[in-house]
Amino acid sequence: MNQLAQELNKTLEGTAALELLSELGKRFYFPKGIVAQTMEAAEHAYKFVATVGEAKNKKKPVHLSVIRNFIPGLDPDEIFPYAPTPGIKEFRLLWKEHMIKKNPDLKVKKTSFPLVMPGITTGISIIADMFVDPGDVILIPDLFWGNYRLILEGKKLGTIVTFPFFESNNKLNLKAFEQAIEQNTSRGKLIILLNFPNNPTGYAPLKDEILPLTRVLEKAAGTGLKILMIIDDSYFGLFYEDTIYPQSIFTPLANIHPNILSVKLDGSTKEDFAWGFRVACLTYGGKGLSEEQYTALEQKTKGVMRSTFSNSSKLGQSLLIRALKSTIYQNEKAENIKLLKAKYEKVKAILDHAGNNSLLKPLPFNSGYFMCFELTKGSAEKLRHYLLYEKGIGTISIEDRYLRIAYANVELENIEELYEELFKAAEAVAG
Repeated sequence: MNQLAQELNKTLEGTAALELLSELGKRFYFPKGIVAQTMEAAEHAYKFVATVGEAKNKKKPVHLSVIRNFIPGLDPDEIFPYAPTPGIKEFRLLWKEHMIKKNPDLKVKKTSFPLVMPGITTGISIIADMFVDPGDVILIPDLFWGNYRLILEGKKLGTIVTFPFFESNNKLNLKAFEQAIEQNTSRGKLIILLNFPNNPTGYAPLKDEILPLTRVLEKAAGTGLKILMIIDDSYFGLFYEDTIYPQSIFTPLANIHPNILSVKLDGSTKEDFAWGFRVACLTYGGKGLSEEQYTALEQKTKGVMRSTFSNSSKLGQSLLIRALKSTIYQNEKAENIKLLKAKYEKVKAILDHAGNNSLLKPLPFNSGYFMCFELTKGSAEKLRHYLLYEKGIGTISIEDRYLRIAYANVELENIEELYEELFKAAEAVAG
């Protein structure tokens, strides 16, 4: 094992973080190679910089005007050079600042500095490399984004175990959650992945669900179980009801028990309606971790990042820096969320007016981009196929039992027609 990796492991001794690391995670480190030496040169080289593989002319990046002319508001230095592996420092500072504004209880909790990833998918893959060994159990609600399986099982050979997401009263099934934890403690290590607002259901936990959820985890950690909490906050902030817990569940979990290490994956993809920028962040939180230990975790993570994608988009980060510092950023974002809420309320009104449908049962939803129907009869894939090829309507079938509707992607004035066609199609396919 590399000496740098050994030193980082020694720094993490006595923490749940070290025990949770995969064999790969234990082996990894951030090398003192080209990237590290270039960063050092950027700080201290006052005469010439002959390190990184970039080209300069008259102290500006060599570039093509055919590209530059499409981005007139930015300086070439904000567009063309490589970004540092962990991300542009100013963006990371701004993101942490905004993260605390959105989650004010984090202000009194110690967390790591956000690391920048090209999308939350990459963040999940990086965390999987860091913490998942073949056979490790990953506990997830039974309604989850399909890419989790591809990454965690297909790529890392982990074992996904699910529990029923909802109780019969349409609230989180915390009893099933607790039972699933108790049934999967034999290895002494458990990985739990929660995604709110949830994809595919569009559900975020209510204020009165958070304390019971955190107590379940604290109780499990108290038995000696080491828990990695992966919090996928892809749709964070897209909340449409006052009863929703307004902060990320990372907030209460970031400093809850020494046996729990939490990682928050969030980003501008959905929060800032910048899907194609592929700019996301990864932040650690763990009770009792020192600054030196957070740095050790970051160094290991940066090593995995360096070996996977090297760095994220400079252009995307530069544009987001400008946006986050803008005086109109919050107002424009609020207007977009207002539009999504209007679509949500339209769907709710349609479903309330429709009453109980014997074929399509809507699952609880209160946030995000989606809602799901559970089919009480027939095949979701057949219904999807019929809607697409007979009616020209695209939807997503899941496990041949659920139909996901991304109502956020449909014009407000067309939502009523969409649901009329859905109900008619369900009857046609079932008949």
